[in-house]
Amino acid sequence: MDMIKLNNRDYEWEEGLTVRRLLQKETFTYPRLIVKINNVLVPDEEFESTVIRDGDDVKVIHLLAGG
Repeated sequence: MDMIKLNNRDYEWEEGLTVRRLLQKETFTYPRLIVKINNVLVPDEEFESTVIRDGDDVKVIHLLAGG
């Protein structure tokens, strides 16, 4: 079974998995997300075209406003 790390947990990888598809599958609902793959920032406008590869370490971080 092919795997990636998603926020430090094993996650089943599939061929052609993009950042956008991963966010949809996991139903991340916060309007502002930061995504890093192997510690490299992925800009929002590249979520659709950035493919996650087997073995990648993916971090999805929710930005929250406070005050």
